[in-house]
Amino acid sequence: MYLNQNETPIATGLKKYVDRKVVYYDVPGHKKNVELNYLKDYFGQEVIQLDTNSSKEVDSLSHPTTIIKKSCELMANAYGADEALLLVNGTTIGVQAMMMSVCGPKDKIILPRNIHKSAVNALILCGATPIYIQPEIHNDYGVVTGISYHSVEKAIVENPDAKAIFLLNPTYYGFTTNLKEIVNLAHRHGIAVLVDEAHGAHFPFHEELPIHAMAAGADLSVASLHKTGGSLTQSSILLIREGIVNTKTVQTTLNLLQTTSASYLLLSSLDLARKNLILHGKTIIDNVLEIGREARETLNQTKNLFVYSSDFINGDTIYDYDETKFCVNVSETGYTGYEVYDMLLEQYNIQIEIADSNNIMAVLSVGDTKESMDRLVAALLEISNHPKEKILSNFKTIDLNPHVVVTPRDAFFAHKKSVKIEDALGEISGESIMVYPPGIPIISPGEKITKEMLQYIQFVKEQNCVITDLEDPSIEYINILSL
Repeated sequence: MYLNQNETPIATGLKKYVDRKVVYYDVPGHKKNVELNYLKDYFGQEVIQLDTNSSKEVDSLSHPTTIIKKSCELMANAYGADEALLLVNGTTIGVQAMMMSVCGPKDKIILPRNIHKSAVNALILCGATPIYIQPEIHNDYGVVTGISYHSVEKAIVENPDAKAIFLLNPTYYGFTTNLKEIVNLAHRHGIAVLVDEAHGAHFPFHEELPIHAMAAGADLSVASLHKTGGSLTQSSILLIREGIVNTKTVQTTLNLLQTTSASYLLLSSLDLARKNLILHGKTIIDNVLEIGREARETLNQTKNLFVYSSDFINGDTIYDYDETKFCVNVSETGYTGYEVYDMLLEQYNIQIEIADSNNIMAVLSVGDTKESMDRLVAALLEISNHPKEKILSNFKTIDLNPHVVVTPRDAFFAHKKSVKIEDALGEISGESIMVYPPGIPIISPGEKITKEMLQYIQFVKEQNCVITDLEDPSIEYINILSL
């Protein structure tokens, strides 16, 4: 069936509906009344008019039959999927829907430990038992990369009853695994492959980027178009390859989780972003890669900075690399990545994506220009030219493959008690703790708390990081299981 990728069914249909000048006695309560200055003065008149509730005229996200259904068909076609579902609760809801569609209580799922908190929360919701794989660590630069083919093969041999494998494509820092071969391996054993492609929504639209999940044969994947594809924040997609999984099951599961009051601003932005990527994605990404490579060449001529590149590729744990992730190792400046993150914002008015003890990472995407990149380069050069005394005990990373004593779900619902964090050594955690971003747990529910975990928590507290998910906002106490 021919599909015209110039079409934007939701965005066009919404405009037509608004232009009819309907008298509204449904929600939202502002009734598109542009005389409500408290909204108009902040958002503008058009945003108010486009903020619409689902109806026969504009379809329903939970049961699409007209313009949303057509938009889903176009999205599936753009990504080479059998089906696509639109998400307005972020990729988080897609990760949870994927896992809940395949795994039930006590089912085994193989996954790397450097997963996002949404996957840990999905484990709590579905009750699955995690079989964690330790991702490789690049010790020279203190960054976690991908998982090896051999480690996945070993996990399958040891857990032949696993229902699914959950993979990252790419990691937050842009590293990918040998996705296609791992998918083939899993399928030979009848295991479903779920892929968190939150940071890879742009992959299908340029030949120099890593392979995307659907092209590799994955059964389910999620992609954050709002992160790298140009749609509005919180808009995302869930992609389906029929076979091991069933579209109706996934849609039903998603409807358990996703709002029934979908934002048509977000839905329309997915339409518009998909069209833009199809028509102009290659040209846009050509430009992004060019400005990134020029900046990388400039910064790599300094003695205190190192920008990651495709030179890292090793055919296994770094099977490929997404060069739109502009990752800079800053350890030779004497500053931690956290300190450089703060300096860039406070002194240079530049907001980057994430930092760790050794690195910072800026995301390059459809909205970037050479002018904005030049500002970042200039700021980093100035920081590099004014290094401070070396930090002798800089953390590289911590063990991301701890001992899971009970499942995350069992730990979450277990009877717990609160203790000082420094007194929790050897206990079983009843909650998560993480730096956000990136939202990768230092400790997850059900894991045994180690000395290295406690040391790292103290380190990130000293770095003034944003630490989340503990009940105690002071980050002094942690809930542990009362056994």
